[in-house]
Amino acid sequence: MFAGLAFWGMDWFNEIWNGLVLHFTQYAPVWGAPGQTAYLILAGLNIEICFMFAIAGIGFSKMLPKDKKMKVLGIPNRLLFAIVGAVFCVFVEYLLNAVGALTWDYSWWSRGAPWLIFLVGYLCFFLVSFWVFDMESVKKKVITVGVIFAFDISCLILFVGILKWI
Repeated sequence: MFAGLAFWGMDWFNEIWNGLVLHFTQYAPVWGAPGQTAYLILAGLNIEICFMFAIAGIGFSKMLPKDKKMKVLGIPNRLLFAIVGAVFCVFVEYLLNAVGALTWDYSWWSRGAPWLIFLVGYLCFFLVSFWVFDMESVKKKVITVGVIFAFDISCLILFVGILKWI
């Protein structure tokens, strides 16, 4: 559960800065969710995407080997699973972009330049999620996830509630 919350909390941070890009450029967010939705939360986040991110960290962490020190093909398994998960998610974004369900308006965040989507969009989510998953105590997990969400909530209060930038 905490791995899922960490993953979801990391996404909220990305969605906040994406909304700020839209505000400051007055052109477009880095990614957008333009299609039909039950509820659009931020420029690149609808309720369907929100639910997906809320469960993705749980689903991917369930695939992790119990032995966190085990290597696969000479690579630490957590790193390998994070890389594979991030590549999979970038592939899904390619498909969503191809059908118009996800927009990209900048050359540096596109099919032609997938490394930022991979690094900023997903790899860090997986690494933080797996780090939380491997924490030895529930207290550490609660504190870490709490800090992630406290930061997100503070940003939302500031940028949405006070400054009205998002």
